Amino acid sequence: MSESAMFAGGPANRSMPDAAVMPVLLYPDVPAAAQWLCQAFGFAERLRIGSHRVQLQVGDGAIVVAQAARPDLAPAGFGHSVMVRVRDAHRHCAAARAAGAVIIGEPTDQPYGERQYSALDPAGHAWTFSQSLRDVDPASWGGELVSAAS
Repeated sequence: MSESAMFAGGPANRSMPDAAVMPVLLYPDVPAAAQWLCQAFGFAERLRIGSHRVQLQVGDGAIVVAQAARPDLAPAGFGHSVMVRVRDAHRHCAAARAAGAVIIGEPTDQPYGERQYSALDPAGHAWTFSQSLRDVDPASWGGELVSAAS
């Protein structure tokens, strides 16, 4: 699969920043961590998702501050993952599986307009791959768009 056929693309979606790669950092208190990161490092809050997830703008990039979606992974040292936007999550997942990735979450359509799957690489690093399916108003699924800049 060629690089241009694999990454980014798809429709714009207000629920996702434009960044192609987004580290996801896990914290026990997401709102406090997001506030501290903004104050200490000058990040800008972009999107709040309840009290368990916040997207922060960093120049033309983004990071996500989140609670562990799979608490069973957190004690094993999964304090972060990297999110990468792809054109076709099903196709990307199949290629990753064929290359030996351990799929820990099959491609699933999310209410925020993304199709995502998660995998572990051979060293045990966690990755989430996200395909934009449609533009979704974050308010329709419980998010709060703080800044429209992406």
